[in-house]
Amino acid sequence: MFKKILVPVDLAHPDVFEPSLKVVADQARHYDAEVCYVAIIANTPGSVARTPDEYQQKLEAFAQERAQVHGQPVSAKAIVCPDPIADLDDVLVKAIDELSVDLVIMQTHPPKHLDVVLPSHGGKIATHTDASVFLVRPQD
Repeated sequence: MFKKILVPVDLAHPDVFEPSLKVVADQARHYDAEVCYVAIIANTPGSVARTPDEYQQKLEAFAQERAQVHGQPVSAKAIVCPDPIADLDDVLVKAIDELSVDLVIMQTHPPKHLDVVLPSHGGKIATHTDASVFLVRPQD
């Protein structure tokens, strides 16, 4: 059913998306799917890397580590944009299309009243792409 799974990651905060990685491994094995780890980054030095090229190398190393867990093919793509926080949803929507992704698995937060005004990233992704979206809530 699924051939390519996209997983948004932020290497500066691996603890935040760790629960979704368990789901990714399970689904990748179940569907014999490739897993594409995507990071949306700025062109400025950050806590993980000084340059986009260095971030890409670290993302590729992360993807290879995860491949050892689930045993499926992996790819990694660091996408540079001027304002990753403001542009995250639009850049992910574009990447999903360009990478021919059919499933997105991403970490989310528990619903809050503010979500009525500021919708979640996963909600926007689900309404603006043809890909299925699997949102993983944090465990208590």
